Amino acid sequence: MALSGFEGFEKRLELQFSGDDPMIGIGLRRLDFESIEEVLDAVQCTVVSAVGNHYFDAYVLSESSLFVYPTKIVIKTCGTTHLLKSISPLLSHAHHMGLRVCGCRYSRGNFIFPQAQPFPHTSFREEVMYLEQSLPSNLCYRKACVMPSKLPSQYTWHVYSASDEHHVVVEQMPELFTIEVCMTELDRVLARKFYRRPGDGNSGDVAGREMTALTGIGDINPGGLVCDFAFDPCGYSMNGMDGTRYSTIHVTPEDGYSYASFECVGSTEDDREEIGEMLKKVVQVFRPATMSVSITTCVSQDVWTRVKNAVESVGLSCRSCVVDEFPAAGSVVFQTFMTRRK
Repeated sequence: MALSGFEGFEKRLELQFSGDDPMIGIGLRRLDFESIEEVLDAVQCTVVSAVGNHYFDAYVLSESSLFVYPTKIVIKTCGTTHLLKSISPLLSHAHHMGLRVCGCRYSRGNFIFPQAQPFPHTSFREEVMYLEQSLPSNLCYRKACVMPSKLPSQYTWHVYSASDEHHVVVEQMPELFTIEVCMTELDRVLARKFYRRPGDGNSGDVAGREMTALTGIGDINPGGLVCDFAFDPCGYSMNGMDGTRYSTIHVTPEDGYSYASFECVGSTEDDREEIGEMLKKVVQVFRPATMSVSITTCVSQDVWTRVKNAVESVGLSCRSCVVDEFPAAGSVVFQTFMTRRK
């Protein structure tokens, strides 16, 4: 932990795989728990809760989340974790399953406590160098980008993308989009709901369920399955599962560096309709003073226009919008918002 406080801003790594695995329908989900623990040991975090459905497995970690699909892994970690050190063991385990990496995406905001971050997360330049050295040469479409905003430095967005020429995302998954939301300066009264009651005697799972109900998080996607966990004395994480789609929320509620994140994926016109309503509920749960939304998509501006309209309808004003194209991986739209009173 940083001397000043806990680092809420997450690092996010997504790896896509392909290959001749005869069990491709199961693929990476064949990873046993020992192998998952090995990967997480390199990152320096642990599993605190887990759930799965027909399509993927979701793990709540001591620092954020892990999602395992047959041919995709998403790891999102906060604090002072060594996220990029997961790449080597993941590629090794995938190789033994007959899978090879065909795509990578890494993203994060600016850290609140950058001086506390370990190598290679000491700077984006170091992270990009580490990624370049860790990924195989078949990932030939590569780009690193820093996307600025008009808000404080935490709302600069960093993205690295790489893919091979045979598995172009814009061709393989043309309708898929991912939304990453970062929120700071949470409403203090609402943030207090993410503190455990002193001496409640409950497990993290039981306390997590209580927080999910108390805060309104359970209403964000009422049709989804929620796996939640409350930390002691404060903090909260959840993973949601709804068919092939995941969502996740992580909260650091302490005054002075309060932070919450929300992430989800979608792929259809119905998903695009729903995401606006979900984001309204997310804003109402936390009432942040500042907020950013990053959308990775291969579709038109329709998704991020709906996001902007939804967020502005609940009291936040869009202060900046930056768009950048990534070779073979679609575009990233980075929007920042602030309360109108600021």
